[in-house]
Amino acid sequence: MYNALDLSRYIVTKCIEDHHPISNLQLQKILYYIQREFLKNGEIAFPDEIEAWQFGPVVPNVYYYFCGYGAMPISLAQESVIINPQDAACINHIVEQKRMKNPWDLVSETHKTNGAWAKIYDNGKGNHCVIPIELIKLVG
Repeated sequence: MYNALDLSRYIVTKCIEDHHPISNLQLQKILYYIQREFLKNGEIAFPDEIEAWQFGPVVPNVYYYFCGYGAMPISLAQESVIINPQDAACINHIVEQKRMKNPWDLVSETHKTNGAWAKIYDNGKGNHCVIPIELIKLVG
């Protein structure tokens, strides 16, 4: 298990090194997909809570760490973080797949009807409420 900020540093640096930097919005959705994949495999990628915000799932501490970039790509490589090679293979696959998508397509994907975000956000009634990991695992 990692903390979300360390995992984010790994993702951001990987994307910069691959010449495909991502925005904070993209990072948030990628973190969500990584957590979902780990949960499907009976593990937790990070213990940090994911909340239902207007534009989809968000890990607040990571959001605020990178919020200075606004909607622009995060351009500063981060301190190196050690990721288990087996985990890195899974994480890299998700990162490489999702970073190619338009950020607003990622938002649409995470807003799917009956998905974990939609169940908690509930047309704004659950804005900034935690999305339970059990729900992420069940309905993604």
